[in-house]
Amino acid sequence: MVTQAGFGNHKWAMAVDVDKCTGCQACVLACQVENNIPLNTQDRFERNRSMSWIRVERYWEGEFPNIKARFIPIMCQHCENAPCEPVCPVFATYHNAEGLNVQVYNRCVGTRYCANGCPYIVRFFNYWEPVWPESLRNHLNPDVTIRSRGIMEKCSFCVHRIRRGVRSAAREGRALDDGEIRTACQEACPTDALVFGDIKDPNSKVAKMKEDDRYYTLMPQLGTNPNVFYLAKIDEDREAELAGAESDGHE
Repeated sequence: MVTQAGFGNHKWAMAVDVDKCTGCQACVLACQVENNIPLNTQDRFERNRSMSWIRVERYWEGEFPNIKARFIPIMCQHCENAPCEPVCPVFATYHNAEGLNVQVYNRCVGTRYCANGCPYIVRFFNYWEPVWPESLRNHLNPDVTIRSRGIMEKCSFCVHRIRRGVRSAAREGRALDDGEIRTACQEACPTDALVFGDIKDPNSKVAKMKEDDRYYTLMPQLGTNPNVFYLAKIDEDREAELAGAESDGHE
């Protein structure tokens, strides 16, 4: 059932091409600025209470001296079968009709059950009232609320941008164009490693990327069915293997 302009007609998803990610952290900074995430000071890092809705993990593959550094951006996976949702005693987090894992700040009482249930470690507890230096006050996004202490926070897929794009298209009496809605992390990525879109649209870029042979999700054995998926990195030797397999298939 559609209750507002365009609501329920889409299913939002994000593709992350790990082969393009350079680990530059531009997405991390863009997310922090766009969503009014509190500044991470040294004492917060020392107490393991820093906050970031998206992080770029670094890991290593191979054996010395042929070891290679890898980078993978990780944010809320917006799982269809989210372990964080059933454990919330006040229904502050739930899954909506558009594939988004929603966090209702005014309803959250800070039990942190959802953070304990999340296998991806992408939920953060707000320990302090956010404070910004006077010189940075003007950078705050008026479209996003400033959250008070004692609640859980996480990636929202820049839901304010989604709502603005859907309503603008409805007001103009047209269909929403693929790529018209872009998240902050996607816009900041210099290599276009992040792609956001409506996976219900078979012609959308994100839907086509899901059909790629490199497709995978994080920890699929958990059965969370996330709406964030990844495209595996391809090395030169792997490219040679694929090229050889294709040539053998044409013979």
